[in-house]
Amino acid sequence: MAVTIKDIAKYAGVSVTTVSRALNGYPDVSEETREKIKKIAEELNYSPNSIARGLVMNKTHTVGLVVSELIKPGAYHPFFLEILAGIKAGLRKDKYDLILFTVDPASQDITSYEKLCSDKKVDGAIVEGLKLSDPYIEEIKKTDIPTVLIDIPILNEKVGYVSSDNVHAAFEATSYLIRLGHKKIGFINGHNDAAVSFERLEGYKKALQKNSIPYKDEYVVFDDFTQDGGYNCFKKMVFENPEITAIFHASDLMAIGSLKAAQDLGMRVPDDISIVGFDDIELASLITPGLTTIRQENYKIGYMAARHLLSIIKGETPKHIVVPHRLVIRQSAKKI
Repeated sequence: MAVTIKDIAKYAGVSVTTVSRALNGYPDVSEETREKIKKIAEELNYSPNSIARGLVMNKTHTVGLVVSELIKPGAYHPFFLEILAGIKAGLRKDKYDLILFTVDPASQDITSYEKLCSDKKVDGAIVEGLKLSDPYIEEIKKTDIPTVLIDIPILNEKVGYVSSDNVHAAFEATSYLIRLGHKKIGFINGHNDAAVSFERLEGYKKALQKNSIPYKDEYVVFDDFTQDGGYNCFKKMVFENPEITAIFHASDLMAIGSLKAAQDLGMRVPDDISIVGFDDIELASLITPGLTTIRQENYKIGYMAARHLLSIIKGETPKHIVVPHRLVIRQSAKKI
């Protein structure tokens, strides 16, 4: 006969409710009692019925990962697997399962965020890659579903978010180029439908302002975060502004595109122009010259997103969690 929580309660000398709350991680059970109950459960080879537990607690121990346009032709998410690995590790401790939802603007118009989550009966969701104009953005601002966003600044009673300090990171990258003697610094930014694009632009502007360098609109261009975007923007920027000596990029993929464009134009990096990226994807350390860039801790971002979501599911207050970054100096930028 299968062991039940009633059996554990009898052996532990506590109530069935205490056993249930201890095994499901509620904070109102002392660590001493929790460990005692866990030990008895192991000795009795207790195996919880997840379906029954879900019905009783109105919880399924499953969360969703909502990713936008992951399967769009030509789309490439070089750090998605790092974030995914961090999320899985963050859920493992509490034995939560993960369901992947891939969406795009069209599917968001057909199926609401509430329906997407309720149909799959997830206890909450982590959201990554949405554009600011996507329909789900306004829905998430009003949702009652525990939600954690990655790099999207929405904060309310049920929604928190995790990110790097994009403003300060861009400030650091631009300031580094200024310390190398560069004053005519371009910025190849991501598309203007992403929160990080505006935050990184703000950091770029702050670095210029602090060093009394005038900001010029013509030194800033917006495109997508891809190699093609960087390649095309680089050619346009150096053709229209040949005086530029360095370019900061909102992503490593764009910076790698610029490296290819410079090579095709017969320019040497960093002798003729310095290049700095953002992300520190694996390829950044493998190309020649090695790419100076801002390293985001993508695994930790995923891990913290998962842990924060579970805390919101348990009733804790959502917040903005900032994951540290660092400037990684390689060979793509030099002193002038």
